[in-house]
Amino acid sequence: MYVQHAAAIWREFPQLRAGVVVAEGITPDADVDGPVAALHDAARARLAAGPEGEFPEIQAWRRAFARMGLKPTQYRCAAESLLRRFRKEGTLPRIHPLIDLCNAVSLAYAVPVAAFDLAAVAGFLEVRHATGEESYLTFAGQVEHPEAGEVIFVDAAGQAHARRWCHRQSGHSAVRGSTGAVVLVAEAMHGDRADVERLADAVGGVWRTAPRTATLDAAAPRADF
Repeated sequence: MYVQHAAAIWREFPQLRAGVVVAEGITPDADVDGPVAALHDAARARLAAGPEGEFPEIQAWRRAFARMGLKPTQYRCAAESLLRRFRKEGTLPRIHPLIDLCNAVSLAYAVPVAAFDLAAVAGFLEVRHATGEESYLTFAGQVEHPEAGEVIFVDAAGQAHARRWCHRQSGHSAVRGSTGAVVLVAEAMHGDRADVERLADAVGGVWRTAPRTATLDAAAPRADF
């Protein structure tokens, strides 16, 4: 199992920093209330000082989406979408302890965090431009084919696990109650390694098995597990 970003992605986005975590022993009854509450408080404090659109982390992703030819106000990175909902509603629905924790980390650091059920990933995960032949399963059960050139997460079987980079994940590898192991990918466009490295600290200690972690940049574009 490995996670990597294609060389073309690093050429186009040299400021990208990615944190990768492989965690096992995931259970649907883990107690994450304390960490989630603390991270939510941190997000509220940031939002009290100004809307998410003013955060440098979000502005950096908006520039990246614009470079991909996407309207930043139509297609938002997952972190911005979460922050917008959190600002308007004051909370987020609880889904699964792992997802709740990842969402809270994403809120606090304004960095998109993707969580994939490892059992549904074939061989590897790569962030690259689509060829147009990959398959993407929506949460409604429909199969789509990303457009050629679109940035996607893809595995060895040609299954796209996220479309428009960090805009929307696939239902194929969504975390469920039966999930026992996951691969998490946090990506920052503002060039700060510290933010993506903190993801491991947030996840560690909650599950039965200590996670394995790696930080990716242009000099170290791949993590093997």
